[in-house]
Amino acid sequence: MIRRPATLRSSRIWPLNVLVQMTLGAGLLALCVGLHAIVLDTVAVRLKRWVTRHTVRPKGPRRFSILVQAGVAAFLSHILQIWIWALAFLWVGEFDTMEPALYFSTASFTTVGYGDVTASPHWRLLGSFEAAAGMLLFGLSTAFLFEVMRTIWRNAD
Repeated sequence: MIRRPATLRSSRIWPLNVLVQMTLGAGLLALCVGLHAIVLDTVAVRLKRWVTRHTVRPKGPRRFSILVQAGVAAFLSHILQIWIWALAFLWVGEFDTMEPALYFSTASFTTVGYGDVTASPHWRLLGSFEAAAGMLLFGLSTAFLFEVMRTIWRNAD
């Protein structure tokens, strides 16, 4: 049998709170996936233009530069997403200041989850949504960077 936490067990708003967290979490996840897709697509379009414009195959330093640019773009996209989640935690009143919200958001998004800063029972489901979003988006970045490397090396030979 699944038991609700003691702080929520007697609350009549418990089902509503879960619904709010799931809705907000799904909306934030969709927003982050959309933003990440825009960033990765922009990088992909630039890479495609470069590959079709240059007949000279990329050598070591140029290949390195392309891969670093793609990696930095993906990383900056993740930073933006972490800030979006942190702002959401501030907006719902889970944290009073940006520092703990950002720290918690970073630990959740990266799935590190140190546990020294935790969400209250009323908002911890939202933290789980952030961890799921982080896993999904880091996986997307990994696949994208692998494809960038494949494209670079395919055109280098």
